[in-house]
Amino acid sequence: MLDDANYQPRLRTLYNDTIRAAMKEEFGYKNDMMIPKLDKIVLNMGIGETVKDTKKIRSAEADLTAIAGQKVVITKAKKSIATFRVREDMPLGVKVTLRGERMYGFLDRLITVAMPRIRDFRGISDKSFDGRGNYAMGLKEHIVFPEIDYDKVDEIWGMDIVICTTADTDAEAKSLLKAFNMPFTK
Repeated sequence: MLDDANYQPRLRTLYNDTIRAAMKEEFGYKNDMMIPKLDKIVLNMGIGETVKDTKKIRSAEADLTAIAGQKVVITKAKKSIATFRVREDMPLGVKVTLRGERMYGFLDRLITVAMPRIRDFRGISDKSFDGRGNYAMGLKEHIVFPEIDYDKVDEIWGMDIVICTTADTDAEAKSLLKAFNMPFTK
């Protein structure tokens, strides 16, 4: 589906057709290049249990690859820390950066499929902006994504999701994400 030359994700089409015009009107941008847009989405899983069992990193790598739809990078320790039993270059987690079509596809799946599957979900906090227009959130269970087969999961991992935008302020970024139907709490 991503290989089709004419394919464009639903959220990218929504952004180009309606969100850009609404943002330009709301904030009074003089130039179309000033309108904030999504830059990238970074997914990260920190796997602390790899100190005891290094095979767990392969499981996390396979799961995050399935969720993201592209190859992940294994993050390694920079220094040895004896109290945590961590050695230099020991694998400690996995991460992936999504851009373009995959970024919009992932955001669509996150908002429409994964978030409604979270237990006792009442919306996400609107206080997790960093002051420069980026939003960070965490999930306690990665099994909320439809790509993960619950029966084949040997361990449930938490994951961090950072949505980076080109917005200068948190208000602009929040308005952009609200336009994508991000379920912020009131």
